[in-house]
Amino acid sequence: MQPPSFARRPPTRASLALAVVLAALTAFLVATGSGQRAQAAGSLTQVPNFGSNPGALQMYDYVPTSAQPNAPLVVALHGCTQQASDYYNDSGWPKYADQWGFDLVFPQQTSANNSLECFDWFTSSDDTRGNGEAASIIQMVQYMQAHYSIDASRIYVTGLSAGGGMTADLLADYPDVFAAGSVDSGLPAQCATAGSTSASPCQSGTVNKTVAQWAALATNSDPGYSGPWPRVAIWQGTSDYTVNPANATDLMDQWTGVWGISQTASSTASLTGGTTESIYNDASGKPAVEMYMISGMGHGLAVNPGSGTAQCGTTGAYFLNYICSTYYTAVFWGLNGSGSGSSSSATASPSTSPTPSASASPSSSPSSTWSPKCFTESNYQQTVDGHAYQSGGYTYANGSNQNMGLWNIYTVHTLEETSSGYYVIADAHCP
Repeated sequence: MQPPSFARRPPTRASLALAVVLAALTAFLVATGSGQRAQAAGSLTQVPNFGSNPGALQMYDYVPTSAQPNAPLVVALHGCTQQASDYYNDSGWPKYADQWGFDLVFPQQTSANNSLECFDWFTSSDDTRGNGEAASIIQMVQYMQAHYSIDASRIYVTGLSAGGGMTADLLADYPDVFAAGSVDSGLPAQCATAGSTSASPCQSGTVNKTVAQWAALATNSDPGYSGPWPRVAIWQGTSDYTVNPANATDLMDQWTGVWGISQTASSTASLTGGTTESIYNDASGKPAVEMYMISGMGHGLAVNPGSGTAQCGTTGAYFLNYICSTYYTAVFWGLNGSGSGSSSSATASPSTSPTPSASASPSSSPSSTWSPKCFTESNYQQTVDGHAYQSGGYTYANGSNQNMGLWNIYTVHTLEETSSGYYVIADAHCP
């Protein structure tokens, strides 16, 4: 409904005086932070008063001029030693916010909370529903909903490293708020709960849990919630010695477990930058979890500077030139208007392996017409290449489910593919 129209009248002397007073008052309120925030659309802006802020965080937002009513909202969490401006400048998120018309929030940690400015993903008083830093981030979301036209069904969260750990916690704590998330070089939800000393085993990848145990850490974060669950993208470099690559598989176990779907990928694809994409579909065939393993990448967020549609970001400390993870994440979430689904532009290869079980018996037998193929690689690389899977820190051959030992880059086995998707250990007799 359109507002009524009125003929304009010449201003009176009294009205001009009132206008001067109001202008002065507005300027005073803005200067002191006491009034409604005045923001120039299209700039990174600090929001000084967004709620009670129990976690003592800082809030920055970016509202592009292209944002339309009922816009999506993305919350982006920086890593340790970083600030909101680093993530704004280097991650590539503003490019796609401008292009596709969604709003951004950049929470910022302070050195008063953590000397390295890491978000506290490892302490229950900060990373659980209704508490500390997690509650502050939700207040930022609520602020955006109160001041801008936000689609409540399209709110997302992403983060790097400690920001990735907090992202996983937020997805578990607030599945009613976030439609999806992306954990970049991060940790599973509630992997650590007792402070910084409990974080080390998580980062080293030595926390061994079953799929059910990982899933329970997430589902117990908001007791009584029954779905729908957030969809999750997982990004991890294979040469990350800050956050062990085992965490990517643990995250996959956790969120496929939450969804109640197989830990065997529905399809895989090879992308640019040495990236392997594995997609795990829900019961309806829609991607619920996507895992991206980037060969040779260390600790950081994958970017790919350039002007192409699938290029983004700026290289720097912890922003590494491999692939624009932001683009693929945004497309996975459907922010480009294509609807939610697989972010891969490559042709995917369906997986034919059965649902993994360490104690399961072989589900197929070698074919007499099949030409055997052999693969000699580390246990870790065998899982990346789709020949095996990891569960509880151990590696199992796809199909035969033979135990190959610890899941790491040091244990090497030869697997023979005796029929499509069926692998056996063949260290001594592979042709």
